[in-house]
Amino acid sequence: MSVTLSEKAATEVKKIITEQNLPESTVLRVGVQGGGCSGFSYSLNFDTTTSERDRIIDTFGVKLAVDKKFDPYLDGTVVDFYDGLEKRGFVFNNPNVVKSCGCGSSFQV
Repeated sequence: MSVTLSEKAATEVKKIITEQNLPESTVLRVGVQGGGCSGFSYSLNFDTTTSERDRIIDTFGVKLAVDKKFDPYLDGTVVDFYDGLEKRGFVFNNPNVVKSCGCGSSFQV
């Protein structure tokens, strides 16, 4: 299953790609890095290169690149976009999380 984007998140990603005039080959790279108060934190950035280690997923017209080594941490995760009065940004709905911190940026599986 790997990682998917909500339609709202895909719309926001396409908007950012257009506003920043990024190349057509741009992918949204989703990953995990060590750190944060719960052990891991999410990484989200744009990239123009992929490798055979990457799982490429097309969701609502946005190509996601996820290194296969992150499958145990991210399988089933939906990246959504939240736009509210108190905060605005991408959020991760990850069914593998057993513990997260108050900031919502770090997690434990």
